[in-house]
Amino acid sequence: MAESALPPLGFGPHRKRLGLISIIACFGGLLFGYDTGVSNGAERPMQAELGLSDLSLGVVISSLIFAAAVGALVGGQISDAWGRRKTIILLAVLFFVGTLFVVFSPGFGLLVTGRILLGLAVGGASTVVPVYLAELAPYEIRGSITGRNELAIVTGQLSAFVVNAIIGNVFGNVVGIWRIMFAVCALPAIALFFGMLRMPESPRWLVEKGREDEALTVLKTVRSEDRAVAEWEQVERVVVEEHEEHWTGLGAIRRSKWLIRILLVGIGVSMMQQLTGINSIMYYGQRVLIEAGFTADAALVANISAGVAAVVGGIIALYNMDRLDRRKTFIIGLSLTTTCHCLIGIASMLLPVGNSLRPYVLLFLVVAFVFSMQTFLNVAVWVWLAEIFPLHMRGLGIGVAVFFGWSMNAVLALFFPALVEGIGITGVFFLFAGIGVVALIFVITQVPETRGRSLESLEEDVETGAIYNFRKASRVH
Repeated sequence: MAESALPPLGFGPHRKRLGLISIIACFGGLLFGYDTGVSNGAERPMQAELGLSDLSLGVVISSLIFAAAVGALVGGQISDAWGRRKTIILLAVLFFVGTLFVVFSPGFGLLVTGRILLGLAVGGASTVVPVYLAELAPYEIRGSITGRNELAIVTGQLSAFVVNAIIGNVFGNVVGIWRIMFAVCALPAIALFFGMLRMPESPRWLVEKGREDEALTVLKTVRSEDRAVAEWEQVERVVVEEHEEHWTGLGAIRRSKWLIRILLVGIGVSMMQQLTGINSIMYYGQRVLIEAGFTADAALVANISAGVAAVVGGIIALYNMDRLDRRKTFIIGLSLTTTCHCLIGIASMLLPVGNSLRPYVLLFLVVAFVFSMQTFLNVAVWVWLAEIFPLHMRGLGIGVAVFFGWSMNAVLALFFPALVEGIGITGVFFLFAGIGVVALIFVITQVPETRGRSLESLEEDVETGAIYNFRKASRVH
């Protein structure tokens, strides 16, 4: 198999170079996290200052998510055509311009425009950054390198919660305080733009475009000399085979039942992640905690605990990413999150509104849910999506899968406040628990393993259908 033909990874300056590239690229994830998390705390003063109705507020919050769905779909295809690096630079510009629109918006119209621009950038970053990292990383540590982007996302969300809590509690009476909360994200956008100007293009994308010499040059900066040459030869062989068989983009997907199947499984994994309700907590956590019994200011501070749990969980997930199989991680994660959903529903029934224990018990269970999600699902999902699709359709494949994920995310963001109002915390979390059981069955029966395999080896098995022999896949490592 492809992995056994490669020289050992080894240590040296190339490992430090790879680490630097991952840090710079992960500013995209940091922006993703901050821009999706900042509304959790900024939405109440924003609604009050601009006189927004609940429906208008829902449009403002969810417009970013709907735009992110489009950004994911378009960003993946742009990165296939234009390059991963150039696309990330374009996204940095979009992040900055979108921030300016939001910060200086006088009313609903420009505010939504800015949120849409930010959404396009968030969606693009959610597809292009993981692919860029996966294509640069050696297979032995691909999980931990690619997973850094998800750690950056939750760090961005935690940063948003902390900034919101500090600004909200210290300057809570200042008019336009929410604008300062949003303005902070201009800084990492600038860092991403100038940082990526000095980063290399994906070597696998370069080979796909016939720029073999450039690809080898890039590989030699992030691998030892002999390993770079060996990987370059493998990638080139697979690309030549694809071109000979006319395996490219959408046309290849339509002609292969195996590519159609992997695309559908990718869509399912992406939607599964969102149907846990994790982002409803990240967007409306303050609202949920107020419903649980906290005051508005206390809920703003309590929010930080969920952000801390997400970051700690992300660190643990990175440690385990190259040690635990992806399928096993998904199964553990869905089992834990579904259990948390049930416990939240039961606790909200047994502890009525007014009970002094209610807010603290529900906070503990929400934090446990976020921790479980981050430790076993979020990082693994983004890593898996960046690995599973063949090179010739990688940007398109992850773009389509994440489009459906973001669309589900947007629907939940739009209707979550009304759902809580209509059926309460109890009903909402029992609903999420039921969906979690279905997702668990889906993972066990449909999702193939990717850990411990080179991208080229995975590609061959995906295109022949061998990837679905789960027992064989589990014996590879």
